[in-house]
Amino acid sequence: MYSKCSDLASARNVYDEMVMRNVVCWSTMISAYCRCFRVMEAMSLLKEMWVIGFELNASTFVSVIAACTNLRRGLSMHCCVFKLGLQHCEIPLANSVVNMYVKFGLIDDARSIFDTMDERSILSWTTIIGGYVSVGNVGEAFNLFNRMRQMGCVNQDMVPFVKIILGCVKSGNLLLASSVHSLVLKSGFHGKALIDNSVLNMYSKCSDIVSARRVFEMVDEKCIFLWTSMIAANTQHGYPAEALDLFKSLLRTDLKPNEATIASILSACADLGSLSIENEIEHYVKLNGLASNQQVQTSLIHMYCKCGRIDKAEEVFAGVLHKDLAIWSSMINGYVIHGMGNEALKLFHRMQITKPCSLDHVVFTSILLACSHSGLVEDGLKYFKSMKDDYRIKPGIEHYTCLVDLLGRAGHFDLALKTIQEMPLQVQAQVWAPLLSSCRKHRNIELGEYVAKKLLDLNPGNTSSYVLMANIYTSAGKWKEAAKTRSMMRNKGSVKEPGWSQIEINGSVHVFMAGDRSHHRSASIYEKLNELNTKLKEAGYVAETDMVVHDLENEDKEESMKVHSERLAVAWGLIGTEPGTTLMIIKNLQTCGDCRSFLKFTSKVTGRHLIVRDGQRFHHFQLGSCSCKDFW
Repeated sequence: MYSKCSDLASARNVYDEMVMRNVVCWSTMISAYCRCFRVMEAMSLLKEMWVIGFELNASTFVSVIAACTNLRRGLSMHCCVFKLGLQHCEIPLANSVVNMYVKFGLIDDARSIFDTMDERSILSWTTIIGGYVSVGNVGEAFNLFNRMRQMGCVNQDMVPFVKIILGCVKSGNLLLASSVHSLVLKSGFHGKALIDNSVLNMYSKCSDIVSARRVFEMVDEKCIFLWTSMIAANTQHGYPAEALDLFKSLLRTDLKPNEATIASILSACADLGSLSIENEIEHYVKLNGLASNQQVQTSLIHMYCKCGRIDKAEEVFAGVLHKDLAIWSSMINGYVIHGMGNEALKLFHRMQITKPCSLDHVVFTSILLACSHSGLVEDGLKYFKSMKDDYRIKPGIEHYTCLVDLLGRAGHFDLALKTIQEMPLQVQAQVWAPLLSSCRKHRNIELGEYVAKKLLDLNPGNTSSYVLMANIYTSAGKWKEAAKTRSMMRNKGSVKEPGWSQIEINGSVHVFMAGDRSHHRSASIYEKLNELNTKLKEAGYVAETDMVVHDLENEDKEESMKVHSERLAVAWGLIGTEPGTTLMIIKNLQTCGDCRSFLKFTSKVTGRHLIVRDGQRFHHFQLGSCSCKDFW
């Protein structure tokens, strides 16, 4: 009783006062130590019991083996079990040994014990199936699951289904996922909260958001975990507005959102970039006493950064008393996406001094991005080397991509090519894209053609490779080559994603496309834009026409650029807000060079702070300059 109430001291006092102890007394005290994760005391008591001459039984070893936190102790206990001839005595002991090997990733050893078992329980099957799933051998997990079904065991317990659903998540095989869901329904487990939540997540991980939504709608009594999973699924698959609608529906029920729910909806708000919704969620978080939860604080920092409020992100960060790695990483990444590379590196150094902790691959991805966006080549190379040598982190595709981007942006093409050639072959295929983008920036046609060929050979349907190559030709005035490249793209059936820009004013979101005249105040917008263009020319603005995609006269090129979507959004922002109000524009694609020049001059002429979130990061335009220092 005392041990189950976590009062180990009282349990030991009672044990010590016992004049006579039998095997059950010893085993109970050993289990008490194991329950409190004090394995050394448990093993010491086990040894004492053995020396005194008690006959050890299978039950004595079950809890000790289950509590072993390192392989050496686990092997030692298994050796004792084997010497005493207990390995075939009882199913619980065999299950404990199998689970011990599974826990340490030794699936072959676990399987050898499993195969020697004369009798197996549901737990035996579940443990070995889960073991194969955890090491990524989903095929063998399904083979065992089918054997289990043939023996008629599977309909008795839902846990094997949870394990096999996890296997579907790991494999990402939608057909397999549908088959498992069908079996779940046939077995009568639909309506069980754990199963419903697992199936919903399974479809989400297999990128079938429609089926995930159907599972959600089929459940009559939805628990908070199911709501959270559905909100997270919509957020992860790029449907933040739907996630927000779900959250509003949740608030109309009797259920109360938990920390995970809030973290998911904050991520959705971050993707939307809506300042009015951000304020509503912030108010809800404070009202419900969630502002001090670290998971929520991390998501708040992320949301503020993605909504252009780096100042509010800094406030939240400063208010966190005990910062974990996720908090530090979120703030560092916030500085990175706002083009504040030096601030990101300063915070990274501060983290290393203030809280020396085990860094992960995510932090180094952010640091390499910071170096790339700020042109800090030597620093980037130093951190890449430190990641490998000092922190023993194996570089992933994201790190190699950042490294090539870093070298390409700075114009170090020879070193970038050498770096790619030294990479593992499976990585090389995915790092050519940032180099092609750099070729466009530096107008390196010869290398651009070479890189584009590599990319198109690897992925002929990739639209961005055609677009980038066509833009490289355009910037060099090679109109025939540019037209040919775009024709090849059309012949392949690829379509370039249309550019759009949005601006939020008084809680209403307005979306514009290039040359858009669908807005109800279209005439006023174009009038304001013409007025602004006149002021910009007087201030020294000269249109950069080299990236116009058609062979036009300079005057016509200027006219075609005057109606780009971000310019229309700015014009409407100037009309719809008070002088001095900060304007935030979200754009799905990267802003062209001439529009960046337009935005810089606009910030100078109007005295406005313009924040633009494009396809890659944020740009802050103030008093005629950009936060990226033109290192875009």
